[in-house]
Amino acid sequence: MKKQETINYKRIAEAIEYIQQNFKEQADFEEIAKKMNLSLAHFQQLFSDWAGVSPKEFLQNISVQHAKQILDNSQLQLTETTFKSGLSDTERLHDLFVKIEVMTPEEYKNNGEKLSINYSFSESLFGGVLVASTHKGICYLCFADDEQLAFSELEKRFPKAGFIQQTDGIQQNALQVFTAERSKINTVKLHLKGTDFQLKVWEALLKIPMGNLTTYGTIAALIQKPKAARAVGTAIGSNPVAFLIPCHRVIQSSGVIGGYMWGTARKTALIGWEAANLRL
Repeated sequence: MKKQETINYKRIAEAIEYIQQNFKEQADFEEIAKKMNLSLAHFQQLFSDWAGVSPKEFLQNISVQHAKQILDNSQLQLTETTFKSGLSDTERLHDLFVKIEVMTPEEYKNNGEKLSINYSFSESLFGGVLVASTHKGICYLCFADDEQLAFSELEKRFPKAGFIQQTDGIQQNALQVFTAERSKINTVKLHLKGTDFQLKVWEALLKIPMGNLTTYGTIAALIQKPKAARAVGTAIGSNPVAFLIPCHRVIQSSGVIGGYMWGTARKTALIGWEAANLRL
């Protein structure tokens, strides 16, 4: 991923954050451009180059009203179509295949003892990322604004594992999801450590198609735990694989985007970018 694309994302994220803070007011693109020390024409061109659509179209994709419309249209699809095959089935998910392999009880209990984990840092449209893999698949993927902090979080998840900083084929394949070649991606295997409840929630997230949104309550109902929306939120918040397990597609029932482990501006950018790219 080119460094300039990451710089562009940071500028767009700054614009999105400003819009979020002034959400009740009509977006003034001239004011946004001014705050970014850009001309209006340059800002609009930069935004269109990054998102593929104009700032106005992009903002329509992330507005509360639009989010509520997507929610209204998504629930029937999620309930009657996407989930019919069962949560643990492997199927075509949005634009790639994802298959979960659960860590053994011994690996889970021993905090990754005897596991060898490769990790590397890369760039994406949405900033730097840390991706880590075992011989079975991706075990961790996060947005890494601070590389040292990101690696520290990886170590906390697997305190007894051995770590090697190197890129491997498993990582390279998974990272194609951030590129224009994502339609050619091979099966992405995830090697996950989690409780039975967490795994059910993460598997449920995989069923949300790209460009669609759902709510915490809907996920709770679909895993047959209708009163566990709060616990579902906690499980979503502990998702170890950003973007591939699309926790960014879960928002509040009011249509408000809500929190995100890697920042609400980034979550908003992910949602808007996916919606915009479906229209291209």
